[in-house]
Amino acid sequence: MFDWNDLRSFLAVAETGSTLAAGRALKVSQTTAARRVAALEQALGVTLFDRRQAGYALTAAGESLLQQARAVEAAAGAFADAAASQSRDLRGTVRLTTLEIYAVTILTPILRDLHEAYPEIRIELDTSEEVRDLGSGQADVALRGSKAPTGGGGLVGRRIVADPWTLYCSRGYAASHPRPRTRDELRKHVFIGGGGSVWPRYQAWLRQYDLEEAVAMHHGSAIGLLAAIRDGFGLAVLPSFVADRDPDLVRCLDPVADDTHGLWLMTHERLRHMPRVRAVLDFLADRLTGMAREESRQPPAAWLAA
Repeated sequence: MFDWNDLRSFLAVAETGSTLAAGRALKVSQTTAARRVAALEQALGVTLFDRRQAGYALTAAGESLLQQARAVEAAAGAFADAAASQSRDLRGTVRLTTLEIYAVTILTPILRDLHEAYPEIRIELDTSEEVRDLGSGQADVALRGSKAPTGGGGLVGRRIVADPWTLYCSRGYAASHPRPRTRDELRKHVFIGGGGSVWPRYQAWLRQYDLEEAVAMHHGSAIGLLAAIRDGFGLAVLPSFVADRDPDLVRCLDPVADDTHGLWLMTHERLRHMPRVRAVLDFLADRLTGMAREESRQPPAAWLAA
């Protein structure tokens, strides 16, 4: 084998006719250019140039190898261009859409670490209550809680963690109130409604247990809902992947056995191999599945009062 820099020197001398001119073209000294040509000849066991007073002239062997050397140079250039393109593609904006409750809890530390790993990727985080259309380009990546996400053709994704929803309260509330064990006992507790995009799923749970009348107040955002629960105002239904990781919250009821909701990472088929989108997808999936493994070893806090 030979050194690529030696081959570059061979090509530069062949094109300029002297080691002085080749050294200038390569931004090295004349001595270095001459030494590299000699090193290539030694590695190949072939004399490539006749050294003349007027300069360097290719030998017959040098002439016969010139085209192959140029082909190697072109291949190396194409490789460098491809690598540079990959590097450029790990820059730019990736639009990530998800529910606000995921954005302000589990995603905050993940996105911090994502920035440290890929500082040239800028995340635009969209917590709109509308489901963004990935097919039309409204977002690049979606983190969605669902049994099976829908949204048109061309969507690709995977379910990365289980995320059943159930009832939670604060540790302080659990310490000062009896644990509800029946539907009638649940009606004696205060429920906090709302939560913005959380509300449709939460409301469906309340309807299932005929508990809508127990809602005492509504918050317009997930942040407000979480603050009210943590302050001990009452109970609320939350995604377990978020709430079980919150040290201030206590699970009031176990999720129903047939709740197959999970967290899904989604993108569109045309984006899945774009390097910056792929990097974001893989990073989120790795961190979220890692969080799920940690959570499985730490059961959620239990009700404290008798």
